[in-house]
Amino acid sequence: MSTLALAFGVASGVGPIGGLYGAICVGFFAALFGGTPTLISEPTGPMTVVMTAIVAGLTASNPDKGLAMAFTVVMLAGLFQIVFGVFKLGKYITLMPYSVISGFMSGIGVILVILQIAPFLGQAAPKGGVLGTVTAIPQLIANLNPPEAILGLLTVGIIFLMPKKLKRFVPPQLVALIVGTVISLTVFQGVEIRRIGEIPVGLPPLQFPTFTPGQVTVMLVDGVMLGMLGCIDTLLTAVIADSLTRTEHKSDKELIGQGIGNIVSGLCGGLPGAGATMGTVVNIQTGATTAVSGLTRALVLLVVVLGAAKLTQPIPMAVLAGIALKVGIDILDWSFLKRSHKVSLKGSAIMYGVLLLTVFVDLIVAVGIGVFIANILTIERLSSLQSQEVKLIADTDDDARLSEEEKFLLDKGKGRVLLFYLSGPMIFGLSKAIAREHNAMKDADALVMDLTDVPLLGVTASLAIENAIRDAYDKGLQIYIVGASEKIQRRLQKLGLFDLITSEHILSDRTVALRQAVDLVYNKEAVA
Repeated sequence: MSTLALAFGVASGVGPIGGLYGAICVGFFAALFGGTPTLISEPTGPMTVVMTAIVAGLTASNPDKGLAMAFTVVMLAGLFQIVFGVFKLGKYITLMPYSVISGFMSGIGVILVILQIAPFLGQAAPKGGVLGTVTAIPQLIANLNPPEAILGLLTVGIIFLMPKKLKRFVPPQLVALIVGTVISLTVFQGVEIRRIGEIPVGLPPLQFPTFTPGQVTVMLVDGVMLGMLGCIDTLLTAVIADSLTRTEHKSDKELIGQGIGNIVSGLCGGLPGAGATMGTVVNIQTGATTAVSGLTRALVLLVVVLGAAKLTQPIPMAVLAGIALKVGIDILDWSFLKRSHKVSLKGSAIMYGVLLLTVFVDLIVAVGIGVFIANILTIERLSSLQSQEVKLIADTDDDARLSEEEKFLLDKGKGRVLLFYLSGPMIFGLSKAIAREHNAMKDADALVMDLTDVPLLGVTASLAIENAIRDAYDKGLQIYIVGASEKIQRRLQKLGLFDLITSEHILSDRTVALRQAVDLVYNKEAVA
């Protein structure tokens, strides 16, 4: 039986059976329809943390239908995942800075640890989620239940200290679960200890989609957040599986499989799930190469649940809290936390900012702000470097990668021929550099706009180039366009710039353009 599924089910507020059916439904259908053969899918720590907040929020606003609406959110998350897969957005899901991924994953780990404090100490979880638990810590410590606290400590101790040789044969979580339960029934016999209690035997009743007009928007936002997190969690695990098996997963197909699994899980009253790193690694290490292992695991778990669910009744809540606590500690990105300040102070600040926002505000807000700031800093840095490749040249310039003939022609032009040289992708951050060089434009007779080394021309940069060309035209300069690709030419044409430039002045060779421009200057002088 999936120990973690039990622990996550209890931790989320859905109940242990919700965790088990989440493991069965997501595990089976994700393996059947997914794109990573060796991936094991089940409820994970990050998904459980978000589901806990969803359950708490919806049941607080609507005690009668809140839990049913929470399962509807799971279905919506699955639906969004299918949409992401159908529209082939898988490659974009994890396209975010590592500092942001590290921050929100570590934040989720912190949340999971904080939420286990109350059951770990033998008490009911206080209201108010993370903030409520943090403010209630002194009271929780003052009123701790010694037997349950001992069981929690014993559970964590077994998981941490169990020899690696034994871990190869049996999961430490299962050993801790069995030992903790046996000690609670023998050593603490007669002592009041909070336990799982009765788990319904048989197939689960179907949970049909439930909405209330006032909660539709909240449920949709929660569904997107849960779906996105499931995508990120799954695809990161799929990358790990690829590195171990030397294969390549199909990200879009995997998202569709995960989506189907989560829809079925929501219908069955189960927790949402995603690719589980620990289960996937163990699965690969035991020699699995196809999806049969994931399908078999889910079917065996179903048989066990239907036939042996009553065996879970005496499991102490403190033992499950200890197991979930260890998962929370493992989710923390210790490797990056220890050395982020050495790698990059800005990256470290983003990571800790996202972590704090995740814990104390909201996951969506944390990721949104983190990605925005990280991208702005990256764009600023790239633009600063790329702006060095935007130059207005009136005479010989060794940095412009000019040939000897081109240098000779510029010198011969005596400052009356201007070469506007651009290189690299012209993103919006370079518009200021283009405008700066444009403003430095002197009186001349000809302008050669060299776009040979420009593979990409963004809208903002296009408008900046348009301003430079139109200004040159208004001043009476002859304008030459050099090396523009067909795509860039189409953009310039749509801006109406080809109405200002004759077709003979649209060239592929910079030397030819400079030669024509210099001839133009000399002809003009001769006429004068």
